[in-house]
Amino acid sequence: MPSSGTRNTVVLALSQALFTAVISIDLTLTGLTGYQLAPDKALATLPFALITVAGAVVTLYASLLMERIGRRWGFTLGAVIGAAGGLVSVWAVIHANFWVFCAGTAAVGVFQAFAQYYRLAAADSVGPEAKARAISIVLTGSVVAAVAGPALAAWSKDFYPALFAGSYLMVFVLSLVAAILLAAGYRDAGDRPAAVAPDAAADLPARPLREVLRQPISLAAIANNVVGGTAMMLVMTAAPLAAVGHHHSIDDGAGIIQWHLVGMFAPSLVASWLIGRFGLPAILYAGMAMNLACAVIAVTSSSLPAYYAALALLGVGWNFMFVGGSTLLAQSYRPSERARVQGMTELIRYVATAAATLAAGPLLLAYGWANLNLAILPMLAVAALMTLAWARTLPATAGRAA
Repeated sequence: MPSSGTRNTVVLALSQALFTAVISIDLTLTGLTGYQLAPDKALATLPFALITVAGAVVTLYASLLMERIGRRWGFTLGAVIGAAGGLVSVWAVIHANFWVFCAGTAAVGVFQAFAQYYRLAAADSVGPEAKARAISIVLTGSVVAAVAGPALAAWSKDFYPALFAGSYLMVFVLSLVAAILLAAGYRDAGDRPAAVAPDAAADLPARPLREVLRQPISLAAIANNVVGGTAMMLVMTAAPLAAVGHHHSIDDGAGIIQWHLVGMFAPSLVASWLIGRFGLPAILYAGMAMNLACAVIAVTSSSLPAYYAALALLGVGWNFMFVGGSTLLAQSYRPSERARVQGMTELIRYVATAAATLAAGPLLLAYGWANLNLAILPMLAVAALMTLAWARTLPATAGRAA
């Protein structure tokens, strides 16, 4: 890696850890807080859903904005908005104001929209052979944070008389630290085309967006990112409710999500090595197989160990599909196409995952836990077909290098 690329990757990994701690606090508590504050209990999941919906609305504009002002200040702005969301949430919880709380969680969603580009910024900071490693390093920053975030939320929940207000204060503190780190440590020069692509590719003109997205590599990237994210959000959002419905405790539901978060990020420690050892197609197929195993376990058993196993496998499957899909995406565009391609593909992913988040509760109530898990199977089939179509374009000896 170039030295500037190494610096950026380290800064982004630390920022990813801080962001993951923030979002894991919101994932753990926002449903419960929404239920406490909602004037109508049917609205209880709205603050949680707004995290994803706000991210979907902002994500394309975030990419285009960073193309103009640079990623350093774009990432810093996103973290500052996240910090503001934490403060707004503290006020809302103390004053029992549901709609202001919705505004606070939506601001965290804006932070999430900017943070989703951390992995792609790391990939853009290095050459083609190091992109998978850079993406994995950034996501590795989430491993400890996925556990530390909920623990921090539990530790701070009684800082104020209003339950959970202290936890949202942690959202403010962590987001502010991320903003300071990004402003002080990230260097835009490290992800500019000349820094990582000093050949003819850096000067090639941008192609029409439709042409870029129709490439087999682009379709495979989108399919893995979208299907992996949609399947994960659909099952993860429904899992705590389903667990309680199967007579497990609320604490059991929280524990299931914690293990799921570990499954999501722990494989990042070895994902790039696995890609180098077995090839990118194999890792993508393995991710799909993990999702399939999750569905099989969920359909065949509703025991607590089955929930833990299914959600852990779901997390690992998401990681393999997300790291692999992101690596493909980073290889699919020219430097001059970066902002539009990244923005559009992230928008597609966000819209799909937002729809899955909003649909999870109604689908669970209407069709049950087993059928909800079966719904991910057609999605996995689409991802498998798109991946196969791309893999067939590779030279016979290129599978491991891809």
